[in-house]
Parts: sequence; C-alpha cells; structure tokens
Amino acid sequence: MQQETHGGAKTKPKETKDFLEREEFTLRKRLPPKLPKRKDDVYVTRKTDFQAQMKRCQNILDSGNEVYIHGLGAAVNRAINLALQLKANGRGTIDVSCRTSTVELTDDLEPNNDETEADTSLRNNSAVHIKVYRPQSPNEEVQSSVSSP
Repeated sequence: MQQETHGGAKTKPKETKDFLEREEFTLRKRLPPKLPKRKDDVYVTRKTDFQAQMKRCQNILDSGNEVYIHGLGAAVNRAINLALQLKANGRGTIDVSCRTSTVELTDDLEPNNDETEADTSLRNNSAVHIKVYRPQSPNEEVQSSVSSP
C-alpha cells in the first residue's frame, strides 16, 4: 500500500477491509472514556428526551449559576442546540463559552468464527464542551470584593 499525503504530511496507509473480512467480524463499539462527573455536568445523548435534558440543565443553572454541557459525535448538534436554547430562555442574563476536542474511541472486532483472532480498531470522534453561565454583574463584583477581607 502507498502512503497518502495530505498537505505535504505523510499519513499511515489506510487499511481497507474487503467484504469477506467484514463478514468475519462483528463490530462492538466500546463506551468512550469516562470523564469525572461533577454535579454541574450534563452529558448529552441523542437517545434522551430533549425537553428532559433542557429541564435538568435549567435546574442546575438555577441552583448554581453554571452548567457544563458535553456532547460526543452525533450528539454535538444537540448539545449546541441545548446551550443556545438555555441562552435564549435566559433573556440576556446567560453567556456561553464553547470548547471543542477530539476523543479517541476503541472498537472491538470480534470474530464470527474460531479461525480468526479478535482485534481492535481506533477511531477519532468530535466532542464539544459548553459552559453555560450567568456572569456576575458589575454591582455583584463590587459587593463581593468589598465584603471579602
């Protein structure tokens, strides 16, 4: 196999699995690596009801002034939409800060027969981490700096 170049950088050769190899294995996707979960973290999925996620985020935001929304892969759009809905419902009192990342995921290739061995496959997936918060007003900042010794 030849090495492909993208923008002058060499990459590893792509392994193409033909149709027979696909029939010999069953793809099992592992769960993504767990990040530490705090009380103000919400991990968005495509399976959970959007209104339930919205209500949970709003409750966390009301009790603490900030919520962190995390979305992975296909849930990135839903996480962004959730953050924008919270901001719109805040009527100018809520700000949003967004960060993106790439998460390395592992898939298991389990053989369908006893002749072949199990294998793993690595792939990358996009993730988004959104902080939705109520910024302190200038009056609150002055009061907190005056009251602290």
